[in-house]
Amino acid sequence: MKVSFTQKEYARLLELAHLGLWVAGARPDDPATMPERYAGLAQKVFGLAETFGCADLVESDVNGELFPNEKLTEGPVREKLEQFTEDAFWGELVARLGERDLRAEHGSDATKIGDEFTEEEKEKLDALEDAYWREFETHGVDHLVVLRGGKG
Repeated sequence: MKVSFTQKEYARLLELAHLGLWVAGARPDDPATMPERYAGLAQKVFGLAETFGCADLVESDVNGELFPNEKLTEGPVREKLEQFTEDAFWGELVARLGERDLRAEHGSDATKIGDEFTEEEKEKLDALEDAYWREFETHGVDHLVVLRGGKG
């Protein structure tokens, strides 16, 4: 198979590789975090940078391993990662608090997380999540209180 990229397309491919590796657990500042599953492919993709006129986006560490440099990881790519992290945080917080409240309200009768909810549980969960979304959109975490050691 033969694939061709323009310099701009290849630069975007490097951005996608960095974003994907970051989500998979790799951190450019710590080569030991590179998931073994993707290490070889990442090296292959980064290794073509010079060929596609993008050598300024990749550098190597003392072991010769290639990784995206600051020119690639800053700016729009950093903004995408920050937005992803922000969205993931709020989405998980709302989902977990909603499921916690549903279990507290229904006790042991509530469907276990990961199982399918009944229609009634889905409706109640949607209402709980909507209330959390409204709260967090208005106040962020300012009204969030953690009671250590129990329900106080």
